[in-house]
Amino acid sequence: MITKRPLGDFLDRNPFERGWTDGLFYREKMRAIHRIAPAALPPGAQILEIGGGRSGMACLLFPGALVVTVDIDPALAEAQPDDPNARFITGDACRLPFEDHSFDIVTMFDVLEHVPDDQKAAAEAIRVTKPGGQILVSTPDADWRYPYYGFMAPICPHERVLMDEWGHVRRGYRQQDLEALFKDKPSITATFINRITAFYHDVAFSRLGRRARKLVYAVTWVPTMLAYALHGRSTHGTEHAAAWRR
Repeated sequence: MITKRPLGDFLDRNPFERGWTDGLFYREKMRAIHRIAPAALPPGAQILEIGGGRSGMACLLFPGALVVTVDIDPALAEAQPDDPNARFITGDACRLPFEDHSFDIVTMFDVLEHVPDDQKAAAEAIRVTKPGGQILVSTPDADWRYPYYGFMAPICPHERVLMDEWGHVRRGYRQQDLEALFKDKPSITATFINRITAFYHDVAFSRLGRRARKLVYAVTWVPTMLAYALHGRSTHGTEHAAAWRR
Protein backbone atom coordinates (compact mmCIF):
# COMPACT_ATOMS: atom_id res chain seq x y z
CA MET A 1 0.00 0.00 0.00
CA ILE A 2 1.26 3.48 -0.89
CA THR A 3 0.26 5.94 1.81
CA LYS A 4 -0.09 9.69 1.53
CA ARG A 5 2.74 11.65 3.13
CA PRO A 6 1.65 13.03 6.55
CA LEU A 7 0.39 16.60 6.31
CA GLY A 8 3.12 18.24 8.38
CA ASP A 9 5.90 16.49 6.48
CA PHE A 10 4.24 17.38 3.18
CA LEU A 11 3.88 21.07 4.05
CA ASP A 12 7.50 21.22 5.19
CA ARG A 13 8.43 20.50 1.56
CA ASN A 14 6.95 23.76 0.32
CA PRO A 15 9.38 24.74 -2.48
CA PHE A 16 9.23 28.43 -1.52
CA GLU A 17 12.22 29.41 0.61
CA ARG A 18 10.05 31.58 2.89
CA GLY A 19 7.06 29.29 3.13
CA TRP A 20 5.33 31.13 5.98
CA THR A 21 5.45 34.55 4.31
CA ASP A 22 6.14 34.92 0.57
CA GLY A 23 5.15 31.29 0.07
CA LEU A 24 2.20 31.08 2.45
CA PHE A 25 -0.21 30.94 -0.51
CA TYR A 26 1.59 27.83 -1.77
CA ARG A 27 1.45 26.22 1.68
CA GLU A 28 -2.30 26.86 1.61
CA LYS A 29 -2.55 25.25 -1.81
CA MET A 30 -0.59 22.21 -0.63
CA ARG A 31 -2.88 21.81 2.40
CA ALA A 32 -5.98 21.93 0.18
CA ILE A 33 -4.51 19.34 -2.19
CA HIS A 34 -3.61 17.11 0.76
CA ARG A 35 -7.21 17.36 1.97
CA ILE A 36 -8.71 16.11 -1.31
CA ALA A 37 -6.12 13.43 -2.06
CA PRO A 38 -6.89 9.80 -1.11
CA ALA A 39 -5.23 8.48 2.03
CA ALA A 40 -3.63 5.54 0.24
CA LEU A 41 -3.12 3.94 -3.17
CA PRO A 42 -2.76 0.28 -4.13
CA PRO A 43 0.75 -1.16 -4.55
CA GLY A 44 2.17 -0.30 -7.97
CA ALA A 45 -0.21 2.62 -8.44
CA GLN A 46 0.68 4.97 -11.26
CA ILE A 47 0.10 8.71 -11.19
CA LEU A 48 0.01 11.12 -14.10
CA GLU A 49 0.87 14.70 -13.19
CA ILE A 50 -0.22 16.98 -16.03
CA GLY A 51 1.63 20.29 -16.19
CA GLY A 52 3.63 19.60 -13.04
CA GLY A 53 6.98 20.46 -14.56
CA ARG A 54 8.22 22.64 -11.72
CA SER A 55 6.69 21.37 -8.51
CA GLY A 56 6.86 17.59 -8.50
CA MET A 57 3.78 17.77 -6.28
CA ALA A 58 2.63 14.19 -6.91
CA CYS A 59 6.02 12.77 -5.87
CA LEU A 60 5.90 14.81 -2.68
CA LEU A 61 2.34 13.71 -1.96
CA PHE A 62 2.74 9.98 -2.62
CA PRO A 63 6.34 8.88 -2.01
CA GLY A 64 6.98 5.51 -3.60
CA ALA A 65 4.32 5.85 -6.30
CA LEU A 66 5.25 5.63 -9.97
CA VAL A 67 4.79 9.20 -11.25
CA VAL A 68 4.81 10.32 -14.86
CA THR A 69 4.94 14.09 -15.40
CA VAL A 70 3.77 15.55 -18.70
CA ASP A 71 4.58 19.16 -19.50
CA ILE A 72 4.65 21.08 -22.76
CA ASP A 73 7.98 22.73 -21.86
CA PRO A 74 10.90 20.28 -22.29
CA ALA A 75 13.24 22.56 -20.33
CA LEU A 76 11.31 21.68 -17.16
CA ALA A 77 12.70 18.16 -17.25
CA GLU A 78 15.67 19.58 -15.34
CA ALA A 79 13.40 20.72 -12.51
CA GLN A 80 12.08 17.25 -11.70
CA PRO A 81 12.51 15.75 -8.23
CA ASP A 82 15.36 13.33 -7.70
CA ASP A 83 13.12 10.28 -7.44
CA PRO A 84 13.82 6.91 -9.10
CA ASN A 85 10.07 6.35 -9.53
CA ALA A 86 9.54 9.58 -11.47
CA ARG A 87 9.89 10.23 -15.18
CA PHE A 88 9.24 13.24 -17.38
CA ILE A 89 7.62 13.31 -20.83
CA THR A 90 7.23 16.36 -23.04
CA GLY A 91 3.61 16.44 -24.16
CA ASP A 92 0.39 18.37 -24.63
CA ALA A 93 -2.44 18.18 -22.06
CA CYS A 94 -4.89 18.09 -24.97
CA ARG A 95 -3.17 15.13 -26.67
CA LEU A 96 -1.86 12.85 -23.96
CA PRO A 97 0.42 10.09 -25.32
CA PHE A 98 -1.15 7.31 -23.26
CA GLU A 99 -3.74 4.59 -23.74
CA ASP A 100 -7.20 4.77 -22.19
CA HIS A 101 -7.45 3.90 -18.49
CA SER A 102 -3.70 3.99 -17.82
CA PHE A 103 -3.45 5.76 -14.45
CA ASP A 104 -4.84 5.39 -10.93
CA ILE A 105 -4.53 9.13 -10.24
CA VAL A 106 -4.38 12.03 -12.68
CA THR A 107 -3.49 15.47 -11.31
CA MET A 108 -4.02 18.91 -12.82
CA PHE A 109 -2.68 21.30 -10.20
CA ASP A 110 -3.11 24.91 -11.41
CA VAL A 111 -3.19 23.74 -15.03
CA LEU A 112 -6.62 24.34 -16.53
CA GLU A 113 -6.37 28.13 -16.37
CA HIS A 114 -3.31 27.87 -18.64
CA VAL A 115 -4.92 25.73 -21.37
CA PRO A 116 -6.91 27.41 -24.18
CA ASP A 117 -8.90 24.23 -24.94
CA ASP A 118 -9.72 23.30 -21.35
CA GLN A 119 -12.59 21.03 -22.44
CA LYS A 120 -10.20 18.87 -24.44
CA ALA A 121 -7.69 18.79 -21.59
CA ALA A 122 -10.39 17.68 -19.12
CA ALA A 123 -11.61 15.03 -21.57
CA GLU A 124 -8.08 13.69 -21.95
CA ALA A 125 -7.64 13.50 -18.18
CA ILE A 126 -10.88 11.53 -17.92
CA ARG A 127 -9.84 9.22 -20.77
CA VAL A 128 -6.55 8.11 -19.23
CA THR A 129 -7.92 7.60 -15.69
CA LYS A 130 -8.71 4.02 -14.69
CA PRO A 131 -12.25 3.14 -13.60
CA GLY A 132 -12.26 3.71 -9.86
CA GLY A 133 -9.33 6.10 -10.17
CA GLN A 134 -9.37 9.78 -9.31
CA ILE A 135 -8.69 13.14 -10.94
CA LEU A 136 -7.30 15.82 -8.62
CA VAL A 137 -7.56 19.48 -9.63
CA SER A 138 -6.65 22.86 -8.17
CA THR A 139 -7.47 26.19 -9.79
CA PRO A 140 -8.27 29.82 -8.97
CA ASP A 141 -11.90 30.80 -8.59
CA ALA A 142 -13.44 32.78 -11.45
CA ASP A 143 -13.66 35.75 -9.07
CA TRP A 144 -9.95 35.66 -8.24
CA ARG A 145 -8.26 39.02 -8.58
CA TYR A 146 -4.89 40.63 -7.94
CA PRO A 147 -4.36 42.49 -5.81
CA TYR A 148 -7.18 41.21 -3.66
CA TYR A 149 -7.17 44.47 -1.71
CA GLY A 150 -7.67 47.51 -3.92
CA PHE A 151 -5.56 49.78 -1.69
CA MET A 152 -2.54 47.63 -2.65
CA ALA A 153 -2.85 48.50 -6.34
CA PRO A 154 -0.30 51.37 -6.34
CA ILE A 155 2.48 49.03 -5.19
CA CYS A 156 1.44 45.94 -7.15
CA PRO A 157 1.86 45.05 -10.82
CA HIS A 158 -1.38 44.96 -12.79
CA GLU A 159 -3.00 41.55 -12.67
CA ARG A 160 -2.80 41.33 -16.46
CA VAL A 161 0.98 41.54 -16.18
CA LEU A 162 1.01 38.65 -13.69
CA MET A 163 -1.45 36.57 -15.67
CA ASP A 164 0.67 36.99 -18.80
CA GLU A 165 3.82 36.15 -16.84
CA TRP A 166 2.20 33.03 -15.39
CA GLY A 167 0.66 32.03 -18.72
CA HIS A 168 -2.99 32.26 -17.63
CA VAL A 169 -5.51 32.33 -20.46
CA ARG A 170 -8.46 32.78 -18.07
CA ARG A 171 -9.02 34.00 -14.54
CA GLY A 172 -10.37 30.74 -13.12
CA TYR A 173 -13.50 28.64 -12.59
CA ARG A 174 -16.65 28.50 -10.55
CA GLN A 175 -17.62 25.15 -9.08
CA GLN A 176 -20.31 24.62 -11.71
CA ASP A 177 -17.76 25.29 -14.46
CA LEU A 178 -15.57 22.48 -13.16
CA GLU A 179 -18.55 20.17 -12.84
CA ALA A 180 -19.36 20.83 -16.49
CA LEU A 181 -15.77 20.12 -17.55
CA PHE A 182 -15.57 16.83 -15.67
CA LYS A 183 -19.21 15.80 -16.27
CA ASP A 184 -19.99 15.28 -12.59
CA LYS A 185 -19.93 16.76 -9.12
CA PRO A 186 -16.61 16.25 -7.30
CA SER A 187 -16.44 13.65 -4.56
CA ILE A 188 -14.58 16.06 -2.25
CA THR A 189 -13.61 19.73 -2.36
CA ALA A 190 -11.45 22.17 -0.42
CA THR A 191 -10.67 25.86 -0.69
CA PHE A 192 -7.56 27.90 -0.03
CA ILE A 193 -6.40 31.53 0.31
CA ASN A 194 -9.17 33.24 2.29
CA ARG A 195 -10.01 36.94 2.60
CA ILE A 196 -7.36 37.51 5.25
CA THR A 197 -4.49 35.33 4.03
CA ALA A 198 -4.98 36.87 0.56
CA PHE A 199 -3.15 39.92 1.91
CA TYR A 200 0.09 37.93 2.18
CA HIS A 201 -0.40 36.87 -1.45
CA ASP A 202 -0.79 40.53 -2.44
CA VAL A 203 2.40 41.44 -0.60
CA ALA A 204 4.40 38.48 -1.95
CA PHE A 205 3.98 39.62 -5.57
CA SER A 206 4.07 43.35 -4.87
CA ARG A 207 6.90 45.70 -5.79
CA LEU A 208 7.90 46.10 -2.15
CA GLY A 209 11.50 45.22 -1.34
CA ARG A 210 12.39 42.32 0.92
CA ARG A 211 12.89 44.52 4.00
CA ALA A 212 9.54 46.29 3.56
CA ARG A 213 7.76 42.99 3.00
CA LYS A 214 9.23 41.58 6.19
CA LEU A 215 7.91 44.56 8.14
CA VAL A 216 4.41 44.24 6.66
CA TYR A 217 4.36 40.51 7.33
CA ALA A 218 5.38 41.09 10.96
CA VAL A 219 2.68 43.70 11.57
CA THR A 220 -0.07 41.47 10.15
CA TRP A 221 1.31 38.12 11.37
CA VAL A 222 -1.19 37.34 14.14
CA PRO A 223 -4.48 37.78 12.20
CA THR A 224 -2.99 36.07 9.15
CA MET A 225 -1.86 33.01 11.10
CA LEU A 226 -5.21 32.79 12.87
CA ALA A 227 -6.99 32.91 9.51
CA TYR A 228 -4.66 30.26 8.14
CA ALA A 229 -5.14 27.98 11.16
CA LEU A 230 -8.94 28.31 11.13
CA HIS A 231 -9.37 27.77 7.38
CA GLY A 232 -11.47 24.63 6.91
CA ARG A 233 -12.31 22.69 3.77
CA SER A 234 -15.45 24.77 3.13
CA THR A 235 -14.18 28.18 4.26
CA HIS A 236 -14.71 30.76 1.53
CA GLY A 237 -11.53 30.90 -0.53
CA THR A 238 -10.25 32.59 -3.66
CA GLU A 239 -9.03 29.25 -5.04
CA HIS A 240 -10.24 25.70 -4.77
CA ALA A 241 -9.25 22.06 -5.11
CA ALA A 242 -11.50 19.15 -6.03
CA ALA A 243 -11.37 15.41 -6.68
CA TRP A 244 -13.48 13.32 -9.06
CA ARG A 245 -13.76 9.53 -8.87
CA ARG A 246 -14.16 7.72 -12.17
